[in-house]
Amino acid sequence: MNLSKFPRKNLGFLPTPLVELRSLSKFLSGPRLFIKRDDLTGLAFGGNKTRKLEFLIGEAIASGSDTIVTGGAEQSNHCRQTAAAAAACGLDCHLVLGGEPPSTPNGNLLLDVLCNAQIHWSGVLRKGEKIPDIVEELKSKDKKPFVIPYGGSNSTGALGFVDAVRELAIQTSGMKHSFSHIVFPSSSGGTQAGLMVGAKLFNQPFKILGIGIDKGETGDLPFTEYILRLANQTAARFTETIKFAIDDIIIRNEYLGDGYGIVGELEKEAIRLMATLEGILLDPVYTGRAMGALIDLIHKNEFSKNDSILFWHTGGGPALFSYAEKLTNG
Repeated sequence: MNLSKFPRKNLGFLPTPLVELRSLSKFLSGPRLFIKRDDLTGLAFGGNKTRKLEFLIGEAIASGSDTIVTGGAEQSNHCRQTAAAAAACGLDCHLVLGGEPPSTPNGNLLLDVLCNAQIHWSGVLRKGEKIPDIVEELKSKDKKPFVIPYGGSNSTGALGFVDAVRELAIQTSGMKHSFSHIVFPSSSGGTQAGLMVGAKLFNQPFKILGIGIDKGETGDLPFTEYILRLANQTAARFTETIKFAIDDIIIRNEYLGDGYGIVGELEKEAIRLMATLEGILLDPVYTGRAMGALIDLIHKNEFSKNDSILFWHTGGGPALFSYAEKLTNG
């Protein structure tokens, strides 16, 4: 399937490594476990958003824009990678972040500042709700803003994970087995939608299992219906023959804990196990929660010993530093 028809700016170090987690698999006495290291995409400490940004920034440049505007939480991985992408391409960047300015920036926020992003604080609103106001202000100053949605999750951003499935199919073409499941954190929907479309286009047999990270506040639609719409919008950019139904969306929402960005024992144990058994760092918000869910599902025998599971590491390591006290206290 040809992705070259879409504007694209090369930003990441791709393909990312595909690694077997032998020590963790042995410790859990479970199925074979592998990890896709999108924490190593290279753009300001990497992460899965780099894949989306290749197409989003490509579209922005093609449209003649000179300024990127997006939003998220204070420790947003998406905003950090967007700031770095804009800097690498000579574009201005405005980030609309939830919360209030801290006395000292740390984690992802520190990297936003180092990449020269202009920060607009928006209090309790952490999903870019104030972006329209910023856009109008920029236009009044003769700037040409390009808005990237929350998480980079629209049909353009999802192209990054359609391409990721193509990449994975090439990496696994010589393996003697195929993956039964892909497990990953699902929050803004673009990664899941892209994986779904890519699996269809490239004839991949795995089940796509998203672990809910947030309450799925997606405006007028429940989160599963939002992903369904996004997957169908993305598929329509390639073909009219692929149509998804609501039953195609698999989201496990029982691991939300006390809410978005609140670290509990599930996340802390997953981060500890991966660090001590594999030397791989997870983040406290997304991959820590998703890996904790995967470990729990293995304990509950929801997978067979014959399954082969790929955990998609979406990055987020810089946020560890802003959670240091919570991660090190009992």
